[in-house]
Amino acid sequence: MTKNLHLEQPEDQILSGDLSVLDWFAANSHISVKMDGAPALVWGTNPENDRFFVGTKSVFNKKKVMICYTPEDIALYYSHNHKLQDILLTCLDYLPRTNNIYQGDFIGYGMRDEYTPNTITYKFDEVVQSDIIIAPHTQYLGATIKDSIALPLSEVLDSTDEVMFVQPTVDCMYTFQDSVKAIRKSVEKSKFLSDKQAKEVRIILNAFIREGKSISPQLLEQIVGDWTLTQAYFQVLDIKEQMMESMVVYDGPKSFIGDMPVACEGYVRSNKFGSMKLVDRYQFAQANFNNTRFRSN
Repeated sequence: MTKNLHLEQPEDQILSGDLSVLDWFAANSHISVKMDGAPALVWGTNPENDRFFVGTKSVFNKKKVMICYTPEDIALYYSHNHKLQDILLTCLDYLPRTNNIYQGDFIGYGMRDEYTPNTITYKFDEVVQSDIIIAPHTQYLGATIKDSIALPLSEVLDSTDEVMFVQPTVDCMYTFQDSVKAIRKSVEKSKFLSDKQAKEVRIILNAFIREGKSISPQLLEQIVGDWTLTQAYFQVLDIKEQMMESMVVYDGPKSFIGDMPVACEGYVRSNKFGSMKLVDRYQFAQANFNNTRFRSN
């Protein structure tokens, strides 16, 4: 269980010698499809006052906490962004009341069959009749919003006439214990990076991805300074890609980047070793890095 933290890529974890990522690949897991909506929405009942609220991830802010119980709250906090105001007002009106706290991605308003909320275009089999479409993925537990713990959403939320909840079903067809054993034998000889160094390397890698540049093993060795660690990074990357290719999504809308069909944005895989995302960084992440929609919210 984790606080509301940014999900990491598994290959990045190996840079600092976090070998639990190998156990993460081999463990039984809950898997969900990572939908590419915007903005991120948080809603539910505040356990401190029993009031229903909506908001963005700003409800978790350390200083300026932005929890919206009323239309007046939405106008106060989001006067600079009329589009976001409209979305939150609609969510305040239409989201089913619940005693829980959920997070999800806004896909769009109903009465269409195609939506591009962020980078990926989603095409539904038929026109959506609900007023709004949301892809929920996380539930929060705790006595306060500030100290709540994030858990992957395992229950299926019931759609209503007003809200369509999109939660595609996904299975992984293979296991990866043998691949993990092979990596574990070789990775122990690596010269791992400190947490600070690993963070700096991730910034460099993301900069390359943002610019559409590929990262070769030779280039990564120059960056991290160790060939064995470089090999381990690409071995973990290879397992991640194999795992993504083995995913089967049984329902949900078709996905495109431009005119190119894609499986989906990616997946979130959670087990006792943590939650991490499986995303094709060169197909999706570069496009997402350069998409400024709702970037400031």
